[in-house]
Amino acid sequence: MTQPFIVSSGIARHQGFAELAAKGSLTQLMLFTGVPVWLVTGYAETRALLAHPDVVRSPMDGPHRDQITTELVNATEQHMLVVNPPDHTRLRKLVTAAFTRRRIEGLEPRIREIAAGLLDEMAAAGDGVDLVDAYSYPLPITVICELIGIPMRDREEFRRWSSVAVNATVHTPDEYIEAAGAMVGFIRGLIEEKREAPADDLLSALIEARDGSDRLTEDELTSMIFLLLAAGHETTVNLITNGVHALLQHPDQLALLKAEPERLPAAVEEILRYDGPLQAAIPYVAQAPIDIGGSRIDAGEVIVFALLPANRDGRKTDRPDELDITRPENAHLAFGHGIHHCLGAPLARLEGRIALGMLFDRFPDLRLAAPEQDPDRAASLLMNGIRELPVLL
Repeated sequence: MTQPFIVSSGIARHQGFAELAAKGSLTQLMLFTGVPVWLVTGYAETRALLAHPDVVRSPMDGPHRDQITTELVNATEQHMLVVNPPDHTRLRKLVTAAFTRRRIEGLEPRIREIAAGLLDEMAAAGDGVDLVDAYSYPLPITVICELIGIPMRDREEFRRWSSVAVNATVHTPDEYIEAAGAMVGFIRGLIEEKREAPADDLLSALIEARDGSDRLTEDELTSMIFLLLAAGHETTVNLITNGVHALLQHPDQLALLKAEPERLPAAVEEILRYDGPLQAAIPYVAQAPIDIGGSRIDAGEVIVFALLPANRDGRKTDRPDELDITRPENAHLAFGHGIHHCLGAPLARLEGRIALGMLFDRFPDLRLAAPEQDPDRAASLLMNGIRELPVLL
């Protein structure tokens, strides 16, 4: 069976996961990386295990761990996504003090300004554009760089670096080491600049964040910014692109959204469920035997949560393979669950609502350049992203 993680077509990816899910909510398989895992595809099982105290991040989580230096590991893996309590509790408390809801909500006017500028550029470029290059990518990377406090001149470097870093399992160790090393070097230099001249940005706030006498270490600061740059924007790129593709493939739903724009928040949630930005969570490991879904996961076994099929679990959702922006209850796992639930989810949702609303307001006749073709998806263990999406204005 073709592994859904590495197939090029989105339709084939969802079909592949559906075939695995049909065998049971938990399946044992060998990943394309050569690691044997339990693949969890059921919604209830995923939610229960992500909240289970004996399901923890694995010390083997890091990409190419056996081939990179301890210094690089420490500079890229001391963030909340890969550590367990009590370290996770401490880090989340410190980071939350800087990454506040007020800070996120205050970004809305600037996000709208950036989106408007990109839409102007799209209009000037002519009828046919690649939505990813013209809109889905530059919007969130500009937002996250401005939020952190990264100068405009350095932002293009991050597309190459972050693409390798976030999809490390499909790149060679040398490619990962070069990209991650360059990124870490840049971040450390930026931290020094902000220490000498603090500004009204997230990095300066993280440097100053305290809990009594506690504060983030140099490696924790570097790792947090590494995470935000490597993965913090790509989930939003995928949310915007997947959302546009899904709506253009479902003209009835798009027409309803245009007629009733107040449905936009619900539409974003349905897009997250239907074709979310992540296909899987970073691997976990069982600390003790766990019986669930008719299977036993033994201590030490690796668990991969397949978020795409979990969000299309027919036991949880009626008509799971249909896009329906009117669903009255639409709980999903697009941003994970439990203590490692994505801290940046409110920002991604805000950007998604603004990006989709402004795009279809500006270009009401927007359509796919090749509607009969399912766009290629990037090979990745984690991300569910469309490489390019040609559209006509």
